[in-house]
Amino acid sequence: MATASMQKLSVMEKSGYAMGDMAANLVWRGALAYLAVFYTDTLGISAAAAAFLLLSVRITDGITDIGMGMIADRTNTKHGKFRPWIIWSAPVLALFMVLAFTAPDFSPAMKLVWAYFTYIGLTLAYTVNNVPYSALMGVMTSSHTERSVLSGYRFAGAFLGGMLVMGFTPSLVDYFGNGDEATGYQYTMYVFAVLLVVLCGITFATTKERIVPPPSDSSEGGADTIKTLMVFVSGLVGFVLFCVYQNAWSLLTFVVTTVAAVIYFKRLIAKPAAERSAASNDLVDLISNVPWLLVLALGFLTMMFNGIKYGVIAYYFKHYVGNENALSHWLEAREIGMSLTGFYFILLLVVSMVAAFVAGYLTRLLGKKTLFNISLIVSGILTGCMFFLEADQVTAMFVLGCSAEFFAAFMPVLVFSMLGDTSDFSEWKNGRRATGLAYSAGSFIQKTGGGFAGAIVLLVLARYGYVGTDESTIAQATDGMRLLISWIPAVFSFLGVFVLIFYPLNTAKMAEIEADLIARRG
Repeated sequence: MATASMQKLSVMEKSGYAMGDMAANLVWRGALAYLAVFYTDTLGISAAAAAFLLLSVRITDGITDIGMGMIADRTNTKHGKFRPWIIWSAPVLALFMVLAFTAPDFSPAMKLVWAYFTYIGLTLAYTVNNVPYSALMGVMTSSHTERSVLSGYRFAGAFLGGMLVMGFTPSLVDYFGNGDEATGYQYTMYVFAVLLVVLCGITFATTKERIVPPPSDSSEGGADTIKTLMVFVSGLVGFVLFCVYQNAWSLLTFVVTTVAAVIYFKRLIAKPAAERSAASNDLVDLISNVPWLLVLALGFLTMMFNGIKYGVIAYYFKHYVGNENALSHWLEAREIGMSLTGFYFILLLVVSMVAAFVAGYLTRLLGKKTLFNISLIVSGILTGCMFFLEADQVTAMFVLGCSAEFFAAFMPVLVFSMLGDTSDFSEWKNGRRATGLAYSAGSFIQKTGGGFAGAIVLLVLARYGYVGTDESTIAQATDGMRLLISWIPAVFSFLGVFVLIFYPLNTAKMAEIEADLIARRG
C-alpha cells in the first residue's frame, strides 16, 4: 500500500514545477505591477477609468476560474488532467502579455476599448494556464507536508519571475524605448513572452500526476451548471456595481442579486446528491466546505494586503521619494542601471524567494496555522510603520519594507498548500474530489483580490486629485501614497488574523485525514 512518505518529490520535479509559476508571475506579479501606471502615464487613461477596468474585469473574470476548474477536472489525456493545459495555453498568454502593453495611436475612447480587450484576453489566458497549474500541486503527492515544501518551491519560482519583470522592466523600457515609453514597454514584453513559453515547457516535461480522484458520475449537467454559474455571476456583478457607484439603486441591485443567489444555493444544497448533476455536486461540495471558504477569505485578504503594497510602489518611489536621495546617488555612482523602484522590487523579491523556500520547512516545526498568524501580525505591524517615514529616509524604507516582505511571503505559500488540504478534506468527507475546482479558488482570489487592490490604489489616488499626465496634481496626492503603502494594507492583514481563528484543519486533523485517505486508496 502506498504511503505519503513514498510520494516524496525529487528536487528536479519540485524545481520544474516552480518554473510554471515563474512563467505565470512574469505576467501576474511582474507585468501587472506596472499595468496601472502604464494605463495612466503612457496610454493616457484616467485613474478612475483604469480603476473600474481593473475591478470589473478581475471580479467577473473570477467566474471563469470556476468554469476552468470544472473543465480541467473533466479533462482526460495520456498526459493527465492538468499538465496539458499548461503547455497549450502558454503561447496565447505570451501574446496577450505583449498586446496589453501595446499603446496604439487611437482616440481616448478607443484606447479604453483597447485596454478592455487586451486586459480581458490576458486574464482569460492566465486562467486557462494557472488554474490547471495550481491544481497540479494537489495531485503530485498525497503528503500534506510535502505539499507545503512543494508550495515553497512554487512561490520561490513565482517571486523569481516577478523579480525579473519588476526589477528590470524600467531599465529595459529605457533601453528599448530610448525615450519612447510605449515602444520600450512593447519590446520589453517580447523578451518576457518568449521566456514564459520556455518555462511552461519545462514544467510540462518534468512533473507527474499521481493522485487519481475517486470514480464519479461523468454526466456534465450542462444546463444545470450554466444556471448555477449565471446566478453566481449576477451576485458578483451586483457587488461590483455597489462598490463602484455606492448609491441607492446599486445597493438595491446588490441586495436582490445576493438574496437570489443565497436562495438558489440553499435549494441546490437541499436536493439529494442523486438528483444533482456531477458538476452541481462538485459545486455543492465546494460551497459547503467550511475550511475551503475560510482559505478563500484568507487568500482574498492577503492578496489585498500584498496587492495594495505592490500596486503603489511605482507611484510611491516615483512621486513621493523621487531620485534626489543618497541611495539613488549610490546606484548611479556604481553605474547600476536600475531605477530606485526596480531596485526596491528586486530586494523585496529576493527576500520573498528566501522566505518561500523556508516556509515549507517551518510548517513542519510550527504548523500552518501558527506560522500564518505570525506572518499576518508581524508583517502587518511592520507595514503600518512605513507611514511614519519621510521622503529622505530611504534606507529605513528598504529595511522596513524587506522585513515586512519576509513574513508576507509566507502567506501565498500557506494559502495554496491549505487549498490542497481542503481538497483532501472534501474527499475524506464526501468521497468526491474536484481538485481543479478547489484550486480554481487560488486563481479566483488572486484576480478578485488583485482587482480590488489595484482599484483601491487608483481610487485613493483619484480621491487625492491625482492625474498622471498633469504634474501639478502630484504633490497633493503624496499623502494618499503614504497611506497606501502602510496602514491601508495593514488593516487587511489584521482581519486575516481574525478569520484564521476559525480554521479547523490543524496538523493533527490533517494527519488523521491523510492516513484515512491513504488506506482508502490503497
